[in-house]
Amino acid sequence: MVFLRRTLLLHYLLLSAMLALLLFISSFWLPQGGGSDCGTAWQPCLNFYRQTPEPPLVPEEWVEPEGPPPVLKECPGQSFQAWRLLLYLKSSLSDDDDDDDILLEPYLQSWDQLLSFMESLGTMVSFFSQKVNEKVALIRDLSLRHGAEAHGKRGPADQSRLQTPASFGLKQGVYRSLRSMVEAELKAGAVDFSRRTDSGCRTLLRLHRSLLWLKLMLEGLAEGPDAHGRYKTPGELSRDAYRVALAPHHHWMLRQAAEMVFLALPDRQHFLRLVCVQDQREATPVLRIIIRALTLVHARTQRILSEHDMLQLP
Repeated sequence: MVFLRRTLLLHYLLLSAMLALLLFISSFWLPQGGGSDCGTAWQPCLNFYRQTPEPPLVPEEWVEPEGPPPVLKECPGQSFQAWRLLLYLKSSLSDDDDDDDILLEPYLQSWDQLLSFMESLGTMVSFFSQKVNEKVALIRDLSLRHGAEAHGKRGPADQSRLQTPASFGLKQGVYRSLRSMVEAELKAGAVDFSRRTDSGCRTLLRLHRSLLWLKLMLEGLAEGPDAHGRYKTPGELSRDAYRVALAPHHHWMLRQAAEMVFLALPDRQHFLRLVCVQDQREATPVLRIIIRALTLVHARTQRILSEHDMLQLP
């Protein structure tokens, strides 16, 4: 009996020692907390766990000094997402300081979000959103056509419309950025300064003006009440922004139709729900971050178009 007990005890001790050794060895392959703690024979560094941290969605220089960066969260049940719009706007700004360019793929993805924003305001706004959607689609189509021709795959005009990869051919080639598109279309004679053409430059100029309209409207939504404690309605803000950004480029009939659209816009609370906030106090910092991104994209686009005298293309 004593011998049996000793044998069992030895088995337990041996099993415990093996488990302890296994845990000891496996601990070397767990993720290390910092790079300075690994690299020895006993603690190898695993590249699998050494991931580059994602850049912050809101750069520090965009944040107002009096407060922390606002939290842009997922808004369930709607297609427009403020955080996704901000991500695309930020991505469209070329990282190269010497480049001072706009990357067209994220720029157009920004418009996908802005279109969702416009369409959520009601059917009357389709008056604007349909035209904007056509312009976004045209630039993507031009990119696809140019890519097919550049690779010797010239085919029927409607065939290119069937090719709709996620990047729409905008990751490479002359439609990769605003500057490359401008230079390529000028070289090819696609831009006419005296009559209307379906060039990418002319089309993007129309998007550029619409972007200013949306930016000015959001600036109004971010403002506080007037001296009498009254907030301007979204319809009033949209009308005021339209008169600055778009009305000078529209004929009389179109301006009258636009005025009717603004009367049908929903109330301010509807706009606040679109950016997933409860009241004006929460909305203001979120809107100001989006406005900051829109301002940077608009200013850079304005500068590039101005350099080539394209701000008044017919």
